[in-house]
Amino acid sequence: MTPVRRRLADPTLVAIALALSLFGIAMVYSAGQTDVPTAVAKVYRQQIVWFVLGLTVAYAISRASVRFLDWVTVPAYASSLVLLFLLLFIGAGAGTAASTKSWLAIGGVRLGQPSELAKIAVVLMLARLLASRKTAPKSLIDLWQPALAVFVPWVLIMRQPDLGTGIVFVGIFFAMLFWAGASWQLLVLVASPVVSLVLAFSTGLWGAWFLVLIALVLWYKPYLLEGVVVVLANVVTGVVAPILWDRLNPYQQKRLLVFLDPSTDPQASGYHVIQSQVAIGSGGWLGKGFTQGSQKRLAFLPAQHTDFIFPVVGEELGFLGVTIALALFLFLLLRSVRIAARSADPFPSLVAFGLVSAWFVHIVVNIGMTLNLLPITGIPLPFFSYGGSFMLMCWLSVGMLGRISSEGRGPADTLVI
Repeated sequence: MTPVRRRLADPTLVAIALALSLFGIAMVYSAGQTDVPTAVAKVYRQQIVWFVLGLTVAYAISRASVRFLDWVTVPAYASSLVLLFLLLFIGAGAGTAASTKSWLAIGGVRLGQPSELAKIAVVLMLARLLASRKTAPKSLIDLWQPALAVFVPWVLIMRQPDLGTGIVFVGIFFAMLFWAGASWQLLVLVASPVVSLVLAFSTGLWGAWFLVLIALVLWYKPYLLEGVVVVLANVVTGVVAPILWDRLNPYQQKRLLVFLDPSTDPQASGYHVIQSQVAIGSGGWLGKGFTQGSQKRLAFLPAQHTDFIFPVVGEELGFLGVTIALALFLFLLLRSVRIAARSADPFPSLVAFGLVSAWFVHIVVNIGMTLNLLPITGIPLPFFSYGGSFMLMCWLSVGMLGRISSEGRGPADTLVI
């Protein structure tokens, strides 16, 4: 009998993900080693359990086919919407996000964050919608279905509220439009109202941006109605920006002000980023040693096992440890983009790029906020931050990428079974 030859999941991708996961588990363990013992000291055990479950899920999905991913898209998307809607009524918070409704809880037991499933489901739905088009989107009207597919779960996420996950959804949307062939001019037009909202704090900057926008509209020449809508949307966002600022909660205003100058509130809103910068800066070239970070051991560093785990790497392993972590992330992203580029069909290619874009946003925003390059939002670092749902999402993504890689064009490793 002729042996059946089956392609293996991408071994390089799996090796990189394994290295990141083991690195992350070690840092979660270290984050719990403080001078005054806390419950965080034992969370690394749970992280190991979630890691093993993640490996199991990744293996299972890597044995499925891309056709299965296409078939499960609509049920997964619908299920994620139902769960996100239920969270508005039965959702619970946890840790530094105690005031949110991000966790599904039954009988006081937190089961997980449906928003992690929603990230995968939105990627699949966007890939299906964009792959069904024969040509790349060329006008705003071409984007109504993809925009709606992202907007509905985004609104439910923001109602929790969960700004970090909301940012990830926006990043996925623009990244997948780019991969689908949308021109940069169209992407700028879509994003322009948000730019106007951000620049509205300065009349000069907003005026300069508005002139650039008018020039872009005249150059790109969208349909007349679309051009008018874009211009009016920018005017409206520029006008309502001060109103939206006044409606923000005081702690939200402080977070934005602290981003510009952490010293304005060093004991409260600015405390996180100041301690984060101190921890990273004190690590030097080689760090203070594994488990020996003083900022961490004295519990000066908030959320050191979740959102602020990167400063633990910087303090204890120094520039060398940070470089290794960033290099592993870079290899992960490049390998994933290669998988997307090698895929023979639009749907799996878009899925692969959507998954890597979600990782990219997480990495950039998490590290950026710990360095005060971006405002603080609750967003974890892939494979590093403690969290079962997030670890499962990361490894589910690895399994899907491995399946897509094995069905892509070009040479692949094989195994005789």
